[in-house]
Amino acid sequence: MRALRTPVGATGAGLLATVLLLAVLAPVAFGDGAAAVDTDNLLAGPSAEHWFGTDNAGRDLFLRVLVATRLSITLALLATAIAVLTGLVLGSLPWLLGPRLGRPVTALVNILVAFPGLLLVLSLATVFGVGARGAVLAIGFAGAPTFARLCQTLIAGIAARDYVAAAEIAGLGRIRILVRHVLPNVAEPLVVNATIGAGSALLAFAGLSFLGLGVQAPAYDWGRLMQDGLAGVYLHPLAALAPGIAVVIAGLAFNLTGEAVAGALGVTPVVGPRAWSVPARSTPARSPAQGEDLVLDVRDLAVAFPGPSAPVTPVRGVSLSLRSGEAVGIVGESGSGKSLTALAIAQLVEEPGRVTGEVTLCGTDLNDGGHHEDLLGTSLAVVFQDPMTSLNPAMRVGPQLAEVSRFHQSLGRRAALARAVDRLRAVRLRDPERAAQAYPFELSGGMRQRAMIGMGLMGTPRLIIADEPTTALDVTVQKQVLALLEDVRREHGTAILLISHDVSVIGEICDRVLVMYAGRIVEEIAAGDLHGDARHPYTRALVAAVPSMSTSRDEPLATIPGQPVDPAALPPGCAYAARCPLATDQCLSEEPALLDGVACWRAGDPLPMEQTKQVSV
Repeated sequence: MRALRTPVGATGAGLLATVLLLAVLAPVAFGDGAAAVDTDNLLAGPSAEHWFGTDNAGRDLFLRVLVATRLSITLALLATAIAVLTGLVLGSLPWLLGPRLGRPVTALVNILVAFPGLLLVLSLATVFGVGARGAVLAIGFAGAPTFARLCQTLIAGIAARDYVAAAEIAGLGRIRILVRHVLPNVAEPLVVNATIGAGSALLAFAGLSFLGLGVQAPAYDWGRLMQDGLAGVYLHPLAALAPGIAVVIAGLAFNLTGEAVAGALGVTPVVGPRAWSVPARSTPARSPAQGEDLVLDVRDLAVAFPGPSAPVTPVRGVSLSLRSGEAVGIVGESGSGKSLTALAIAQLVEEPGRVTGEVTLCGTDLNDGGHHEDLLGTSLAVVFQDPMTSLNPAMRVGPQLAEVSRFHQSLGRRAALARAVDRLRAVRLRDPERAAQAYPFELSGGMRQRAMIGMGLMGTPRLIIADEPTTALDVTVQKQVLALLEDVRREHGTAILLISHDVSVIGEICDRVLVMYAGRIVEEIAAGDLHGDARHPYTRALVAAVPSMSTSRDEPLATIPGQPVDPAALPPGCAYAARCPLATDQCLSEEPALLDGVACWRAGDPLPMEQTKQVSV
C-alpha cells in the first residue's frame, strides 16, 4: 500500500500493529504476573526485576501497563464505533428526510459541533454515570456530531452524482440507495477519519479514567493507572508517566496511520430559503398531441429556485410532446435550461427547486403529487452526459444493471444478472460477460455510455432522455452511440428526447428540433429544415456556428456577440434582443409568444448583410 511506503505511514502502521498485538496477547501472557502481589516490594523503584517499579500493592507496573492495553484499546474502539454509527445516522437523516424535515437535524448537528468537546464529554459523563460503560457512551455520543457533519458533507456530494439520480429514476427507495450506492462511496474517508478519531477517543478515555469518571477498580486501563500513580509522582514518577507514555504512543499510532492513509488517498480529515412562488407565465401553452401513441406531453413546465429578492426561473413555460418512435432534440447554449428541463421531466429536481406545469408520461401526470417510481423505473430511462459519474464506481457494472430487474421485475439474482448480460450484448458490447464483471473504471468512455443505455433497456422504456450523451466521447465513438440510440428507437419504438448544444448531432437522428434560449423554447422546427428554413435569428446563429466543408479557412469562425442572459435578471421583452441584429423597440419591450413554431417579432426577416457572418454560439 502506498501509505506504508512513507516514513509517517510505516512508523504509524508499525506502532499500531504493536499496540493491537499487545492488546490481544498481553493479558494472556502477562495477566498473572501483573496481578501478583509482592508485599516486600511496595512502591519500589525501577529495577532489573521490575522495569517500571511496583505500585502500592507490590504489583509490577510494566506488566500492568502492558495488560491495560486491551481494555484501553477496546473501550476507545467501542466509543469510536458509537461515534461513527451515531454520526452516520445523523448525517444520513437530512438526505433521507428531505430538506424540509432534515433541516432540524442539520441545525442540531451544527449546535452540537459548536459546543466545546470537553464540556460535552463531561456533561454526558454525568448523565450516563461513573464507570466504563458511562464513559464509552459519553465519549461516543460526544464525538458523533463531528462524524455527522462529515457524513452530511460526503453524502450530499455523492447524492448529487448521476448514478444516484439513475437509481431514483429506477424507483429504488432512499434507504436502499443509501445502503447500495451512497455508503460504499463514503466508506473510504469515513474509515480514515474514524482511525484518526480512535486516537482522540483513547486520549479522552484516559482523561476520564484519570479524573475518576471512567474505569473503576479493580479493573484498570491506562488512565486508571495514571490516577493510581499520581499520589507518588514526585517520589516514583514512572508510576504515572509510564501509562501516560503508553497513551501517547497508542494515540500517535492511530493518528499517524490515519494521516498517512488520508494523504495517500487524497482524503482531507476532518440559509433557509425564502417563501416564494413561481410567477405566472404570459406565453400560452401548446395544444397537446392526441392519440394512443403519445408518450410524453409537457405543458407550461417551469422550474424556479429561491433568489435573494425574487424567485429565479431558469426554465419557464416549456411545452413539448413526443410520440412512440419519435426523436426530438433540444438545442441551445449552455445555461439555456436544456438539462434542467430534462431533470424536471424525470422528477429529479429537489427542494428548494419548485416544478410547476403538467408532465404526462404514458398517460400519467407525474406532477400530481403521487409516487410514480414503478412508471419512472420501467417506462423512462435517462442517459447522462458523463458516463463515469453515471455508474457507481464501487459496484460492478452487471449488478448495477441487474438491480433494475430485481427491484421492478422481481427477478432472482442469477436471472437479473443474466438479463443484464443480455442487455449489454444488445448495446453491442463485444464481451458482455466480462463487461458485467468489470468496475466502471475498467471500461472505456464509449463502453460506459453503452452500459448506461443498456441499463435503460433493462425495463421496457417508452422514452429515453439522452442529456449530452456524446459530450465526453471522440467522434468515432460518438457516431457509434448515436447509431445505437437510432437502433433502439427503430427496434423498440422508443421515443428519444436528445439534448445537446451541438446542432449537427441533433440534426443527425432527430425528427424535430426545439431551440431553447433563456429558459424557454424560441423555435420548433423539423430537423430537415434546420439549415435552410430556420426563422429565429438565434436558431440561424446556432446553425451558422457549425463549420462545414465549405467553411472558409481564411475567415474567422462566426460568433454571437454578447453573453447569454442571467436567469436572475431577465430583461423586459425578448431575452435575445440585446444580441440580435434584427432587434427593434418592440423586441426590447414586449416578449413574443411562441406562435406557429417561433417566438420572434422579426421571424424570417433577412439578417443585415454586414452581420450575416458574425453569428455563432
